Amino acid sequence: QVRVVESGGDLVQPGGSLRLSCQASGFIFSAFAMSWFRQGPGKGREDRELVAGISPYGTTNYTDSVKGRFTISRDNAKNTMYLQMSDLKPEDTAVYYCNAERRMGSATMGYWGQGTQVTVAS
Repeated sequence: QVRVVESGGDLVQPGGSLRLSCQASGFIFSAFAMSWFRQGPGKGREDRELVAGISPYGTTNYTDSVKGRFTISRDNAKNTMYLQMSDLKPEDTAVYYCNAERRMGSATMGYWGQGTQVTVAS
């Protein structure tokens, strides 16, 4: 059974830090590209924004608004991905989702978690 579970969301003041975790099971974690997406207040699933991604080999990418503030990492031995967030801003407020994806030829396998709420407010 596939499970993708996010944790670590919280209410934090502007300028603060948080670390999100994504614990996965039921699939070969090390073979999947992992990403963090976020869905802002009042926005639908179709508006989810890619925040950061990490390939099976550790190559990372970030959306411009979080570069220098967020760091994505993964521990394949623990089937876990992380997002270290610092210097948080009110506009970072969103539900953060973990995504796992693997492309095999013309087919794509993908899994989503249920999300964890991050609120940045004073």
